[in-house]
Amino acid sequence: MGELERQVMDLMLKNYASKSDFARKADLPYSTLDSIFKRGLQNASIANIIKLCNALNISADGLSNGKVIMINKNKSMVQDDIDLYKYDNILPITTQKIPFLGSVACGQPIYAEEDKESYIVLGTNIKADFCLRAQGDSMIDARIHDGDIVYVRKQEAVDNGEVAVVLIGDEATLKRVYYYPDKQKLLLQPANPKYEPFIYVGDELDQIRILGKAVAFQSDVK
Repeated sequence: MGELERQVMDLMLKNYASKSDFARKADLPYSTLDSIFKRGLQNASIANIIKLCNALNISADGLSNGKVIMINKNKSMVQDDIDLYKYDNILPITTQKIPFLGSVACGQPIYAEEDKESYIVLGTNIKADFCLRAQGDSMIDARIHDGDIVYVRKQEAVDNGEVAVVLIGDEATLKRVYYYPDKQKLLLQPANPKYEPFIYVGDELDQIRILGKAVAFQSDVK
């Protein structure tokens, strides 16, 4: 455990009876919390860092300035600063908000209900325009599991073999895309051998639209 992790651990134990109590407050599985301290804060996901900061009354905004700003319980005054720049293995984190647009099927297509009132915070290193929650198990060989958050960059076409969110009529699905223009044929391939691909030809292609390319995903530690 590094110096920064020790300081955060000390703050946690000053305010909570145990790591288990803190994990419940932070809405983090205990195994995930344990992994964060063992592997280092620099290896934790943005979403988990923000949960940790909120539970400790630490400003997540401070991360983007290279500092974690500790705030007292009434959030009225700054108590201390931890300068991240003095740690060689810690990089400042800058964040962005992107719309969360519901669910996308990893299996049979489902309607992706658009909800622009919900947003996900992630690092600016991920170039995405919106995100969806995966449902089903047809993309598990691409390491995308049921419940994962999939980050998507808007684009109307992808290269063969890339994973994309595809709109079929009013329903969305997540699949590897293979398009053969000379045959007027589109194949949407699951990443699970127990599922057959979806194949569309000729006029059937008129109901198909690619919403974007999957560029990253977020999974919880089980």
